[in-house]
Amino acid sequence: MTYRLHHVSVPSSPGSAERTRGFYGALLGLEEIPAPATITSVDVIWFKLSGSTELHIFEEAPRGDASLRHFCLVVDDLDALRQRLNEAGYAPWETEPIPGRPRFFCHDPSGNLIEFTIIVGNYLDHQDS
Repeated sequence: MTYRLHHVSVPSSPGSAERTRGFYGALLGLEEIPAPATITSVDVIWFKLSGSTELHIFEEAPRGDASLRHFCLVVDDLDALRQRLNEAGYAPWETEPIPGRPRFFCHDPSGNLIEFTIIVGNYLDHQDS
């Protein structure tokens, strides 16, 4: 049996649809796709990531500290994205390095934590034996 990630769902603050579309659509350049008409009872925005992988963002009131909950996006140009995020007023920050996977973190407009990385090598090649 094989598994692949189909989608990730993260909450957004009620009333933040415009900011959500601005961040994920305009700033990050993700393509918005229509959510199924059968789930109109939920305020949700869907984006296509790559292939058949999707990002689903649903409205939900904040529910406490979720400081480690995050998702990670692999990007083509980590430095260019960091610069775009900084110019847009977001504050990406460095974290513990992983060999072969330069990365940084940033919050979206609703406070969701996103890790951005680029895969340049196998981190296992750098493990102590």
